[in-house]
Amino acid sequence: MNNQQGSKRISSGVIAAVSAAVVLVGGGVAWLASNQPPTPINPSQTITPRDPVQGQTPHVYWLKPRDTGLDLVPQPVEIGATQPNQVLERAFQALLAGPTEGTDSTTIPPETKLLGLKIENGEVHVNLSEDFTKGGGSTSMVGRIGQVIYTATTLDPNAKVYIEVEGEQLEFLGGEGVEVLQPLTRQSFEQNYPL
Repeated sequence: MNNQQGSKRISSGVIAAVSAAVVLVGGGVAWLASNQPPTPINPSQTITPRDPVQGQTPHVYWLKPRDTGLDLVPQPVEIGATQPNQVLERAFQALLAGPTEGTDSTTIPPETKLLGLKIENGEVHVNLSEDFTKGGGSTSMVGRIGQVIYTATTLDPNAKVYIEVEGEQLEFLGGEGVEVLQPLTRQSFEQNYPL
């Protein structure tokens, strides 16, 4: 029985010694790593800042009154993202926050939220909250459809846009029942929805 107790003490001592060695080695490695000079950048590897997504600056689109209607006008937005989904999500967040300067306006209700956004195969699917459908007449409805289409296609002007509300494809917008013919493109908007 004494032999068993002795072996337990030895094994405890061995464990303590091994633990101390691990702590010392780990601390030494951490110290060496933290005291290394930074790796110099080769001039041919210089990183230069660029606009998101292949040099494109994203835009949000506001409405500006003119003599006989409204114009969609772009405003560039600074977005610290490079992935197309992230860029468009942030552009939509700026759009839904409303204009910050000038005489530009929006007909998108201020309570509207972006519930989801997906880009694939030349298509942009924008999922908005129910608030998007509330208030305004036909000009207001057409204006907000245009703002969504043009902002959604800021990275690819030829993309097809699908607008969803609460996960369901939008077929009619507002009390006056503006029909939403999907997929939407900039070209189809200009042909079917005069501002």
